[in-house]
Amino acid sequence: MDEKKLEKKKKGGLSTESYKGVRDFYPEDMFVQNHIFEVMRYSAESFGFVEYGASLLEPTALYESKTGEEIVNEQTYTFTDRGGRSVTLRPEMTPTVARMVAAKRRELAFPLRWYSLPNVFRYERPQRGRLREHWQLNVDIFGAEGIPAEVEIIVCAYQTMLNFGAKETDFEIRLSYAGLLSAVLKDTLTLSDGDTKKLTRIIDSIGKVSDTDIRKRAEEILGKEKQVHFEKLIEGGNFDAHVAHRPEFKHAHEVMKTLRTIGIAETAITFEPFLVRGFDYYTGLIFEIFDTSAYNTRALFGGGRYDNLLDIFDSPTIPAVGFGMGDVTIRDFLETHDLIPSYESPTDLLLSTVDSQTVSYAQALAQRLRKEGIAVAVNLDDARVGSQLTVAGKQGIRFAICIGEREVATKKYTIKNLETKKETGLKENGIAEFIFNSEL
Repeated sequence: MDEKKLEKKKKGGLSTESYKGVRDFYPEDMFVQNHIFEVMRYSAESFGFVEYGASLLEPTALYESKTGEEIVNEQTYTFTDRGGRSVTLRPEMTPTVARMVAAKRRELAFPLRWYSLPNVFRYERPQRGRLREHWQLNVDIFGAEGIPAEVEIIVCAYQTMLNFGAKETDFEIRLSYAGLLSAVLKDTLTLSDGDTKKLTRIIDSIGKVSDTDIRKRAEEILGKEKQVHFEKLIEGGNFDAHVAHRPEFKHAHEVMKTLRTIGIAETAITFEPFLVRGFDYYTGLIFEIFDTSAYNTRALFGGGRYDNLLDIFDSPTIPAVGFGMGDVTIRDFLETHDLIPSYESPTDLLLSTVDSQTVSYAQALAQRLRKEGIAVAVNLDDARVGSQLTVAGKQGIRFAICIGEREVATKKYTIKNLETKKETGLKENGIAEFIFNSEL
């Protein structure tokens, strides 16, 4: 082994790589992330939702009850704390908000319109659209039954997409009903509850794995004879004939009809009988929103009705409906449709200093300008003025004023637009107004 490599190995320097499946947010990345958060918050609040929050640590039992075995056993970050308690980093927010509502149900004024923007954690294989940590907009209505609440939630999700700059043709809303697919599979193919659940999961993976793998996995459950019937059921285009008489099917179509009457285009909404949400707590209407671009094949986000979630707390049933929108898939969507905003520095002005003798003067001037609402950075080292301006330009700062002996003596300044290179002479009382007007 090369001596230098051996020496480096002995020193054992720490890697600069982040933990697998999470992200570092440098300023340009954080700018986009904050844009996503701002649009999410604005969208929720424009529908009358108010924000809540909670710790990212929860007792593991909260998820064992309702979230689903796959997520608890295979996808959670679960550990035993120093007190011997099993604790989990939340993989999603719905059980938490259900716990909060159950804890104070007698004090709360229903219906509740709540939203949150928590970070959540799942231990799974990182891939496009799915990481081990992400942030998620959660929007929920508690205490409202029936189609109007479901329509309100879907319209909020729809409007959020438009608020990101999407056109109605850029995405599609797919609706179904929890348990409808399982019921048809069980009745049509005469399956046990266990096999029905396994087959439903296989259908959920259509489009994510190869058709050959789908057939192989289905045949292991069904056998060759039932496999033929299964393929006819999902490929023959006659699935609606098996569900058209069911109340769940009629309910979903009534929601679609209502959505159309309030202005959502018919082409933007479809009934999808093979839609499967990954959580076990859904009790009624479910929906997912998909990108119409072939580049993003998985669902962007979704939600539905979950009226029985409070049962695990021995609390009286409170009807609930909501959705969760993750930042990772939304960022993929924005990139695909060229909707990522250009970076803008939050700093309005750099006060460049000729030498160390003018730094304290620049700091005093900066403090007065900050009181007028201007974000000001002051140069603190001995770099040449030209270098200072070059760095400021690279950082996206739009304006700069050089502070030297003349500026200190005359209290007159030359402000430079670092984008256009244009210079303007100003007194101190005109700096803030000049920058504000330049932003218009």
